[in-house]
Amino acid sequence: MSAYRNLGRSGLRVSAVCVGGSNFGWTADEPASHAILDAALEHGVNFFDTADAYSDGASEAIIGRWLARDPLRRERVVLSTKLYYDTNGGFASGDPAFESFPNAARLSAKHIRHACEQSLRRLQTDYIDVYQMHQFDASTPLDEIWQALDLLITQGKVLYAGASNFAAWQIVAANEAAARQGTRGVISAQSHHNLMIRAVELEVLPACEAYGVGALAYSPLAHGILGGVLGADAGRRRRGSAGAAAVIERHRERIERWEALCADLGHPPGQVAVAWLLSGRVPVTPILGPRTAHQLVDVLGALDVRLDDATMARLDEIWPGPGGPAPDAYRFATGTHQGPIAFH
Repeated sequence: MSAYRNLGRSGLRVSAVCVGGSNFGWTADEPASHAILDAALEHGVNFFDTADAYSDGASEAIIGRWLARDPLRRERVVLSTKLYYDTNGGFASGDPAFESFPNAARLSAKHIRHACEQSLRRLQTDYIDVYQMHQFDASTPLDEIWQALDLLITQGKVLYAGASNFAAWQIVAANEAAARQGTRGVISAQSHHNLMIRAVELEVLPACEAYGVGALAYSPLAHGILGGVLGADAGRRRRGSAGAAAVIERHRERIERWEALCADLGHPPGQVAVAWLLSGRVPVTPILGPRTAHQLVDVLGALDVRLDDATMARLDEIWPGPGGPAPDAYRFATGTHQGPIAFH
């Protein structure tokens, strides 16, 4: 893979897809995780995403040990991680121990500083390319958040700021606050986005387009449901939780039509699902979450899949979206449109 693109309005060049580390230290042990990272780099993927909350920091530590094995790797990759959640012992809210660390979560200047230092230590690096707010924090003023992030940027510990799970108005508010302080603002925004979950098309993607924010999509295969759960090779695939099994049964007819369409196209469902994200009007970078190197290499075939207008229309019939961007989607709604399918 040789195609790279700028991340949002920045000059940072990233691969068309990103490899996520949400499974590292969970369903993928360290050798499997390192094999995934090796395969990604071998196939030209230079964009890696993790979070301090993934496996209580184990994901970052696994990536850090992989980076440490070859000093040239750090400059070859674009490394993003996230902060927000409590990682100070993994105490849950309500636990008496949690009350001893009232600043161990969210986006106060104190927590931003502490979380960054801990991530740098686990990742075994002296800087993070894209440091993302994992959630919006209504309890902390945006001016304080930007002051803390700008200090990290001034210190060279962070190069760019990003967002995750932000509503459109929160992306706007964050970047307007940054503009008031004369700083860059967020250059990327992660959202739950796939053929089954399309609500971001209403306002989040238009906000990203208007503000030059790179759109990233996590769970591009809808927890594996779009990866081929009914076909001949379904037995080799992980169906996931009982909740996922319930979703499969509830949408079995759609999934049957989906897998039949993929068979007609001659491509595995996972590749078509990722290709759909890459083919949208607003550029979207899918975040792949493989459990093995084989899974990664298989889904990278999506980069060679081309979906014509007729196929895109058929996909809209099977997995209808919200009707396009707002406000037109609101204005022309008839009450009969089926809208996005919730994953619950």
